[in-house]
Amino acid sequence: MPEKPIEFTQLYATETSATECTGDDRVMPQILMIEDDVRLAGMLSDYLGQNGFVVTHAPDAQTGLARLSSAGMDLVILDLMLPDMDGLQVCQRIRALPGAAGQVPVLMLTAKGDPMDRIIGLEMGADDYLPKPFEPRELLARIKAILRRKTTPTETAHRVLQFGSLEIDRDARRVSLAGVPCDLTSYQYDVLLALAERAGRVLTRDQIMEAVRGRELEAFDRSIDVHMGRIRAAIEVDPKAPQRILTVRGVGYVFARQQD
Repeated sequence: MPEKPIEFTQLYATETSATECTGDDRVMPQILMIEDDVRLAGMLSDYLGQNGFVVTHAPDAQTGLARLSSAGMDLVILDLMLPDMDGLQVCQRIRALPGAAGQVPVLMLTAKGDPMDRIIGLEMGADDYLPKPFEPRELLARIKAILRRKTTPTETAHRVLQFGSLEIDRDARRVSLAGVPCDLTSYQYDVLLALAERAGRVLTRDQIMEAVRGRELEAFDRSIDVHMGRIRAAIEVDPKAPQRILTVRGVGYVFARQQD
């Protein structure tokens, strides 16, 4: 029989405390959880701790931003509804931070069911979005997928892709246009790389999302369009008349082989 899904209600019904990390935490992925629900944060910290992660909890936005600025993190789990600041504003502030702190992947959590919140979150720079209630295993899978995209080398990881004045450095995970760095989130970089590696090939939204997440998603998921708009704004001379990422109406997108 298939394993029964773990529901959030089940987690709430169980008294747990945050796991104390043992061993060498330096080699374990560091997660910052900005969540005002202390009990929920403890339960998730316990669950993620048992699966090899070190979780630092911040109960409000100001504490979370301060900890992110002072200590390196591999990923941020960000609740949308916080007592001192809207989660969307927090995401925007994270992206404005200098250096690696501003590029840290952000997985946004929210109890809101409005799809517009998801779109706005992605536009603000979130890498992924998970509505409550959710299965802890799905949260774990999404975290692993984000970190896998961030750290797993490919066979051609040290090669630089060149398309006219556009340069994609796989090793440094850096994109530049005519020598000027392009401002992309970790997820947007992966979307662009997935397209560039398949230049000239028309890809559906599902194929693109499967390529960067490594799993099939819902057939009707428009978040890829939001990311595509942000990528175009970063790499196109005129985002309204794109020459690098072309839309194939009714199908998906194609990355042009020949570019200026």
